[in-house]
Amino acid sequence: MITAVVVDDHPVVVAGVRAWCALADPPITVVDSGPTLATAVVGPGAEADVVVLDLQLDLSGPAYGNLKWLVDAGRRVVVSTMRDDQDTALTCLDIGAVSYLTKAEGESHLVAAIHAAAANQPYTPPALAGALGADTNPNRPRLSEQEINVLREWFHCDSKHNVAGALNIKVSTVNTYLTRVRAKYAAVGRDAPTKAALVARALQDGLVRIDEL
Repeated sequence: MITAVVVDDHPVVVAGVRAWCALADPPITVVDSGPTLATAVVGPGAEADVVVLDLQLDLSGPAYGNLKWLVDAGRRVVVSTMRDDQDTALTCLDIGAVSYLTKAEGESHLVAAIHAAAANQPYTPPALAGALGADTNPNRPRLSEQEINVLREWFHCDSKHNVAGALNIKVSTVNTYLTRVRAKYAAVGRDAPTKAALVARALQDGLVRIDEL
């Protein structure tokens, strides 16, 4: 059973998310909900597989601090927000959100994002796809052909062991290539601490297309 905790200060939104999750296939159990970060830190929410985080609690600006705290704590976070601008979406991915979607994108995309997050997989809803496609950051790290091959294979595989088997290399070599790629992105100020963020970087740099994921 997939579990989620909803951090949102709009009761109607929370009620809708609970209803959508209950009808999902496979179903998602919302173990707790509330208007503050504490909902995901103490009580039942502390053990939830996925955190659905409203980026603008109490009508304040983007709560990047809340997102960073959760990511640093090892939580899988799906950002749900009214904001639909490119900078906010890309910032959330840079911090480490598994996915980013606007509240206008509705039931199917939120449920799909939660399922993907629970499986440690990226999910790219329309708003995020638009933000990625519009990114024009010129700082592109120089990746080797084999580094790109490892990246592409990893995006399609559930484990690094599968990547190693597909490319006929050792798992330790896969880890080395991925570490090297992350270091190259960090060196140009574009950290990619999670698989989702690395997918975003690859999309931004034209290493893969959305329809290839």
